Amino acid sequence: RMLVPALLILLFCLRGHAGLSPHFLQQPDDLVALLGEEARLPCALGEYWGLVQWTKDGLALGGERDLPGWSRYWISGNAASGQHDLYIKPVELEDQASYECQATQAGLRSRPAQLHVLVPPEAPQVLGGPCVSLVAGVPANLTCRSHGDARPTPELLWFRDGIRLDGTTFHQTLPKEGTTGSVESILSLTPSSHDDGATLVCRARSQALPSGKDTAITLSLQYPPVVTLSAEPQTVLEGETVTFLCQATAQPPVTGYRWAKGGSPVLGARGPMLEVVADASFLTEPVSCEVSNAVGSANRSTALDVQFGPVLQARPEPLSVDVGEDASFSCAWRGNPLPRVTWSRSGDAQVLASGPTLRLPSVGPEDAGDYVCRAEPGLSGLGGGAAEARLTVNAPPIVTALHSAPAFLRGPARLQCLVFASPAPDAVVWSWDEGFLAAGSQGRFLVETFPAPEGRGGQGTALISVLHISGTQESDFSRGFNCSARNRLGEAGTQVSLGRRVSASFPKQKNLVRIPGSSDGSSSQGPEEEETGSGEDRGPIVHKEHSDLVLDEEGALESKDPTNGYYKVRGVSVSLSLGEGTGGGLFLPPPSPLGPPGTPTFYDFNSHLGMVPPCRLYRARAGYLTTPHPRAFTSYSKPTSVGPPDLAPRTPPFPYAAFPIPSHPRLQTHV
Repeated sequence: RMLVPALLILLFCLRGHAGLSPHFLQQPDDLVALLGEEARLPCALGEYWGLVQWTKDGLALGGERDLPGWSRYWISGNAASGQHDLYIKPVELEDQASYECQATQAGLRSRPAQLHVLVPPEAPQVLGGPCVSLVAGVPANLTCRSHGDARPTPELLWFRDGIRLDGTTFHQTLPKEGTTGSVESILSLTPSSHDDGATLVCRARSQALPSGKDTAITLSLQYPPVVTLSAEPQTVLEGETVTFLCQATAQPPVTGYRWAKGGSPVLGARGPMLEVVADASFLTEPVSCEVSNAVGSANRSTALDVQFGPVLQARPEPLSVDVGEDASFSCAWRGNPLPRVTWSRSGDAQVLASGPTLRLPSVGPEDAGDYVCRAEPGLSGLGGGAAEARLTVNAPPIVTALHSAPAFLRGPARLQCLVFASPAPDAVVWSWDEGFLAAGSQGRFLVETFPAPEGRGGQGTALISVLHISGTQESDFSRGFNCSARNRLGEAGTQVSLGRRVSASFPKQKNLVRIPGSSDGSSSQGPEEEETGSGEDRGPIVHKEHSDLVLDEEGALESKDPTNGYYKVRGVSVSLSLGEGTGGGLFLPPPSPLGPPGTPTFYDFNSHLGMVPPCRLYRARAGYLTTPHPRAFTSYSKPTSVGPPDLAPRTPPFPYAAFPIPSHPRLQTHV
């Protein structure tokens, strides 16, 4: 037994002395090979000329060079030089294993080398491809899947025009037994109409195929119309024709057009073109075009630059301010381009201000009047104009004495004053030594106040107040009568004197006529007086020098009647009125103070009041008469219209603006 080990030791020693022992010059390393490609595992030995074999997962493949039984395997290399490489072609999945190179006679084994077989991914599949239909503006998901036994698991990437897209999610499905797994990538996007026809690429990439495999799809977008609206011309003069053109791209095609102006439908407009005549409203009321298809609708609008002349939008309002206060007028004109607005006084070309507002600080009486807001015509020559407003400056009244005709002693008399006041006076009062009177009658006196027939344009309207005296006395010619007026801002007055008229003798004879109803009995009676009235109804004797006074056949005094019997009242006082006076009396308007002496003494206010005065006969003491009296009038004059009142000499003009004229002024005259 001891002999065998000794021999082996001896043999080893002899060999060591003879040369080097067998050893590996090259051992196989781990290798990655693609499915279907060729794999080479190298193995080289030195100082060994014996049997060399390869093992797969510990199973010997054989010692022959062509490895019978393994059709895709073989050993190659120069055996004399110790080269024993293992080749596998084509590589299949079953070839993935651990391989060793062994020198059996030398008892040598190489380190294990792991062969990894890679399987390239197949081209991925995009659901819905190759043409995917989407709706513009609606979020959508595109799904890309990769099936098969790709090793390693591929990654799926999205590209557009060579640029990688973000916003994807990755999901892997593990294979079940007997099946293959899959991976998928989902791309989330919200397409627009600009994406129509775009190409997207899904790429499956792995170590087995770094360049990857691509699958391309084309996007087919359905989208509502994309609208463009134009106008020709865009800038236009008012009255010219404008053409609107509405163009749209849509998928599916356009199904209809609808036009509107300022939000209101344009009736009858259905196509892509609209023709209109431009006016100022198109500047602020845009024209819109709405286009529809099966997916939705869209609209566009545009406003025209319409040039037009000034149009008045807001008139200036009349103002009434007190003296010393500020006044401000405003008016508004609309135009394109913006009109130039100026202010001036009515009848005066001087420009006071420019712009929509006129400010007058601390106004005085001289500022009262009409102010004009004016806009010049536009480029087309149309439009423009002016608007007026009145400034009323409130101040204390101004009272002026008017010319009063001289009166006969014991005859009727009339005193007049002109009152300017704004605001309207609270009262116009006549006063004299023993009394005063604002309206109505008192003894021999009667007061009536009425608007002057014609105001002074821009400077106000006046009141005329008349004091009638029935049966003048000596004291009336020597005393002063005061006419005064007051309003909330103050009061003023003037003194009016009564002039005396000396009676003239008749060429033929002197006729005396008694006016019945007079309370004055100071005159003496003559023989003629007893024929014209009783002692109970006596009046003052009035001296008449009219040539139309004659005696009738019975010796009674008779007067010619120019009215041909229309008015014939005898022996009574009468009144003709437009309305009842204070205290029930009816009076005829006083003789005009406006004309020169000798003109008919009659006021005609019909042109101002628009009404026909009713005729009533009234006896101061006995009441209404039912039959005309033949001697009511000694003369008659046809009514004539009168003009503005003539002021007394050196009467200052009234600077204040008008106050309202009463709608039904009372006009009375007492004879």
